[in-house]
Amino acid sequence: MLELGEVITAMITPFNSDFEIDWRSLDNLLVFLVENGSDSLLLAGTTGESPTLTDEEKIELFKFAVKKFNKKVKIIAGTGSNDTKHTIYLSKNAQEVGVDALLLVAPYYNKPTQFGILKHFEEIANSVEIPIIVYNVPSRTGCNISSKTCVELSKIRNIAGIKEASSDMRQVAEILRDCPKEFLVYSGNDGDTFPIVAMGGTGVISVASHIIGKEIKEMIYYLKNLEINKAADIHKKFLDIFYGIFITTNPIPIKKALELKGLDSGFLRPPLCKMESREEDLFKQILMKYEII
Repeated sequence: MLELGEVITAMITPFNSDFEIDWRSLDNLLVFLVENGSDSLLLAGTTGESPTLTDEEKIELFKFAVKKFNKKVKIIAGTGSNDTKHTIYLSKNAQEVGVDALLLVAPYYNKPTQFGILKHFEEIANSVEIPIIVYNVPSRTGCNISSKTCVELSKIRNIAGIKEASSDMRQVAEILRDCPKEFLVYSGNDGDTFPIVAMGGTGVISVASHIIGKEIKEMIYYLKNLEINKAADIHKKFLDIFYGIFITTNPIPIKKALELKGLDSGFLRPPLCKMESREEDLFKQILMKYEII
């Protein structure tokens, strides 16, 4: 059974003023996250600004993190795209540099049928040996991976789990009910972690863990040890963080939070840009409320 832990941080990618990857800042952030609650790290996901990363940059990111930890920390590579052939190319390259697993987003923009989604992931899975986590985020892709499709995907040898960001709790419950027990179900939204883990989910692939990783880990610990009230208290306490980090497009707020916390998160690659002053003022109030800054 694949062991990725309970708190996986979907990492930002720090860029310098020339919009190139800032490797020193990346190195510092990798260490910081592992020391502050992250069990595994996901690179080149949505939070890592994957749409503006080149294939070469993605492979270099994966290689850098793999070498940094030398198998002491699991590294997950975001290699999904809306092109099956391209995804296979990236996935094979990520496997070659030694990542532990792949995160594959549902094909976006082309809006495939459920059968098309199934065949897409099946073809990729047959092209690599390492485990795959599929990623369902209809708000970004324009299509949903249904619970029935997820059950079919769970029968494929190396499809090990799903990152569920639909916020459809009936769908999540059906996945947990109908997929094999060893199938990993991660919350894809920080605000959904409490209900998903309470129903039997594995944990969260998190953005908020950049700044409150230990607290999220504690909440999951209490949930899995049936101390529901303690877990609920943590969930309710950090609600404003869970939703505040999406006050505008991710990863704009979390990069600002890290910057304000004194960690070099770097610049945003266009078309993403810095927060508007009104949003920034509101966000700072949230961070100050929790003494993050």
